[in-house]
Amino acid sequence: MAKARRPEDLSIDELRRLLIEKRRADRQARLEHFRKTGRVVSLSADTLPPPLETPQSIEIDLPLPEETAPPRQRPRRALDGFLLLIEIAAVVGLLFILFNGVSVVKALNQEVALALVQPTPTATPLVMAVVLPSGHTPPTDPGGARPNEAEIPEHLRPMVQSLAALPLPTPGPEQAIRIQIPAIHVDAPVVQGDGWEQLKKGVGQHIGSANPGEAGNMVLSAHNDIFGEIFRYLDQLKPGDEVILYTNQRAYRYVVTQTRLVEPTEVNVMAPTKTSTVTLISCYPYLVDNQRIVVTAQLQP
Repeated sequence: MAKARRPEDLSIDELRRLLIEKRRADRQARLEHFRKTGRVVSLSADTLPPPLETPQSIEIDLPLPEETAPPRQRPRRALDGFLLLIEIAAVVGLLFILFNGVSVVKALNQEVALALVQPTPTATPLVMAVVLPSGHTPPTDPGGARPNEAEIPEHLRPMVQSLAALPLPTPGPEQAIRIQIPAIHVDAPVVQGDGWEQLKKGVGQHIGSANPGEAGNMVLSAHNDIFGEIFRYLDQLKPGDEVILYTNQRAYRYVVTQTRLVEPTEVNVMAPTKTSTVTLISCYPYLVDNQRIVVTAQLQP
């Protein structure tokens, strides 16, 4: 038996003949398969081309082809799914950024619009009092007339002292400059502030309370037994009596509706009101000064 030769030991002509024989064998095998299945018709032998003559049979030790493993689809599918998730996440993130950006732009536009709008003028907020104004010791007291700190709760005295140090606003044309109460012959100037020094000059308007003619509570106070005794006869006012307030522009007429006695700590009588009101406050009784008399009047058209 001839020794098997390796492909590299063959000449080019021998390799060519081997390829031709290989192709012929493959063709014959296909034809046989087609004949068995009835797909071709058998031909006579003399119509077939003669077989290629080979001087000798050659055995070639060709390596067997390795079986090709089918492609692995699962890792590929997993990668495609992962990439799809990344794309979806990117789209969702982009939509979120766009939505958030629109919200931020709307908020900025609103802030700019609010900043450009001119604020509506409002009255200065009412400075909350701890006790009603005009409180003092009687002039008959051994120490004479002075601010009555005993009326103020001890733990609130530092706050009252700090409020007394607040600067007074500059009077404007809409603020009261004079008060007249014909029934008790009052005709006095009105000053801003109702502290000890201010009430030496006349009737004091509580800082932050309404001005004449405005909706709200205008709080005025004066002494009854010192510094001119301006509100000496406040207790004689009756419903229907007039209170006239003057500004630099015009006069406003109020009519008394109520008179009452309260404790010095009943500061609720100074609270803002929805209607145009004036509240007159003074110490009471005369030369005792341990209470307050409060007279309320309403603006008349």
